[in-house]
Amino acid sequence: MTPTAEETRGTGRREACLEERITGALVGAAVGDALGGPVEGYSPDQILQRHGGRIHGVVGPWHGEDWRTARPLAPYHKGDGHVTDDTLMTHALVRVYARVRDHLDAHAIADHLVPDLMTNPRWIPELETETLPLHRVFLAEKWLVARLHYGHADPREAGVGNIVNCGAAMYMAPVGLVNAANPAAAYAEALDVAGAHQSSYGREAAGVLAAGVAAACTPGATPDSVVAACLSVAKDGTRAAIEKVCETARAHTDFESALGPLRAAVAPYDTVGPDYRTPSLGARRPSRLHAIEELPVALGMLTVAHGDFRQAVLGAVNYGRDCDSIAAMAGALAGALGSPVPEDWAKTVAEASRLDLWEPARTLTGVTRQIFEEDVRRRRAHERAFARMGGPGCSD
Repeated sequence: MTPTAEETRGTGRREACLEERITGALVGAAVGDALGGPVEGYSPDQILQRHGGRIHGVVGPWHGEDWRTARPLAPYHKGDGHVTDDTLMTHALVRVYARVRDHLDAHAIADHLVPDLMTNPRWIPELETETLPLHRVFLAEKWLVARLHYGHADPREAGVGNIVNCGAAMYMAPVGLVNAANPAAAYAEALDVAGAHQSSYGREAAGVLAAGVAAACTPGATPDSVVAACLSVAKDGTRAAIEKVCETARAHTDFESALGPLRAAVAPYDTVGPDYRTPSLGARRPSRLHAIEELPVALGMLTVAHGDFRQAVLGAVNYGRDCDSIAAMAGALAGALGSPVPEDWAKTVAEASRLDLWEPARTLTGVTRQIFEEDVRRRRAHERAFARMGGPGCSD
């Protein structure tokens, strides 16, 4: 296809279209998730020692053939291209959009996402079996079922009392894509959706991640403009952590040199503490001073990589700690910017996980176009009503 004048922006490079950005974000998030899964919970030094160098693609389980019984990961087959609960939850949210075919709120999570987790068996790559997604998701996601299905909590308040972590943020990319190029709307919708799942800085991170993905979809977007959009909506400790981490990231041009400095930059805001597997007493408790670690580091790696998908994701993976979620977020942001996902990585992950990584993107693209058309209709109706009250006339 010959690029138009609007597409080239004087660089000779065609701007990615909506479908390409949605595909890049969703496939990119899944690939980042799968690459980070086998080294989740470890430090950069441990990863370096275990693999004899940095990770540069899909690797096997940390404990090799003993993955079924080796603690602390048993019985999950993390590695070999298997996606984790980050991708399972992201695809579940896409299915909710496909059912509702409009913007979502906390009630949509109660009415559609929770039944999907509880009643529809699906192939779970890490368990190598077909079972309910509820059997794979972490305790923070099981909370959705306990509070909404069994506890009959008000969906808008159900997240209060849950572990404050990245559980909601890790699957919020679809909200940013539905609100492509409108970060403020993405932030507001994600906060509403995440209210059913998280509170405090966990909910805030969900809103900011969605805003970042929406900003990345904007033609001409850069890592700096994505970070600026995130800072324009972020509050409290989340804003401070993103500011500090991204300021630190700008001094680096490769992820190797950035691994230690980015951790040092986010550490004052992270409640988990230095030992990821032995969290501090204040870990995952509500606070206006703190932030989840995953989102600021993902934005930091995006900045270090200058938006390049491969480098942003590899930086996130080799960072360790909760690196499947960090890499999923970095992958979603870089993919939405239009940086191509390596085909060999995507093919390996899709085959190993027995998932069509491209079908959710096709579905969400169609839903996003439909929602935009409905938004325009609603906006025009509002303009006409306002004009009849003596306000400005309708726009063209």
